[in-house]
Amino acid sequence: MRSLDDWLAQQLAQHPKEIELGLERVRAVALRLGLLPWLIPTILVGGTNGKGSTVATLTALAQAAGLRVGTYTSPHLQRYNERVALDGEPVDDAQLVVAFERIEAARTAEGAETIALTFFEYGTLAALEVFARARVDVVVLEVGLGGRLDATNIIDADVAVLCSVSLDHTDWLGPTVEHIGREKAGIFRPGKPVVLGSQDMPQSVRDALATLGSPAYWPDDAYAAVQGEAGQWFWRRGAQQIGPLPPSALEGAVQRRNAAAALMAFDLLGRATLTTEIAARALQSVRLRGRFQRVKEFPRGGPEWILDVAHNEGAAKVLAEALLRTKTEGRTLAVAGILLDKDAAAIGAALVGAVDAWILVGLDGARGCDAESLRRRLPAECPSVALAADVADGCAAALALATPRDRIVVLGSFHTVGPALDWLGV
Repeated sequence: MRSLDDWLAQQLAQHPKEIELGLERVRAVALRLGLLPWLIPTILVGGTNGKGSTVATLTALAQAAGLRVGTYTSPHLQRYNERVALDGEPVDDAQLVVAFERIEAARTAEGAETIALTFFEYGTLAALEVFARARVDVVVLEVGLGGRLDATNIIDADVAVLCSVSLDHTDWLGPTVEHIGREKAGIFRPGKPVVLGSQDMPQSVRDALATLGSPAYWPDDAYAAVQGEAGQWFWRRGAQQIGPLPPSALEGAVQRRNAAAALMAFDLLGRATLTTEIAARALQSVRLRGRFQRVKEFPRGGPEWILDVAHNEGAAKVLAEALLRTKTEGRTLAVAGILLDKDAAAIGAALVGAVDAWILVGLDGARGCDAESLRRRLPAECPSVALAADVADGCAAALALATPRDRIVVLGSFHTVGPALDWLGV
């Protein structure tokens, strides 16, 4: 039996393109595997920002309700297994290897055309295979890129969630929010409910809802988060109200909005009665690594570390707000690594005023960017105090510059935060 690492290396080498959007290949293999039609109740979550926290909250809700839940997310921070989770825990290597063996047999079935799959398509099929064999009660899928042509969209989800739409991945999804909205609205289905995480949606999303006749659940209209006392809040859907509820364990003011959308989607799925007890338990237990993740005093007596994968303007604004709301006695130093196809200028501008000094690091790969090139891409208002060849060197440089009263924020990409977690030993 080949190891998981062997399978992943083969998948990376098999397809000539890292990304090739389209559903024909992955759907054909899913049919050979007997995964379609998909019969497990499923929520599909898309959007530019907010997907991760919404997926994490939905997973916590299912667990709090006593349901067995399968969750698929991407990319991973440290281990590939993070992408496929059962009841919130990454599956082991053996489960993935068995899934990949079955996919390979279906992909190369005798008497049928051999189908080439991308790395992400392999992963999506493996997740579905694992969930089907585990006979989970509920599946939560996170869209990888866009929506319409993303491999997860072979599933006709019972509920779709669109958290937000803003500029990102413009090379793949189009140059404007209208183009991007049209691609992300591709996860909607005729007559199936859609939960919107924000009122700020492009016209293309509204047009898709109207064309498909999909029931739309808008915040502050179909559902709402209502402020209570002492930081508590209530969730309201028409005459239905639950609460008081605690704040989400996830950091940031935006998390109440994401939690409210998750509650709406879970309620619409109808697999369990939504109660105050279930919602409160989920909000207190939800965890999401790499999103304002705090590591106290590393090393002992040293500065606090905060890790956030913020890799576009919207996410950087949310990070800046959280940093300003949780001020430190000393300086805020940023260890930043940003891929070449991301808008570094917008990310940097969003963090002006929240970061005092920048340590810039190089990232490898086809989309990578060295530290000097990143320095030129950032606004002049983002003063760099050190350049480092990689994340580990950047973390070491930041620690050497920091006092115990300072804090160090690692940001800009999964490719930055993952290696930082390794370096920190977290």
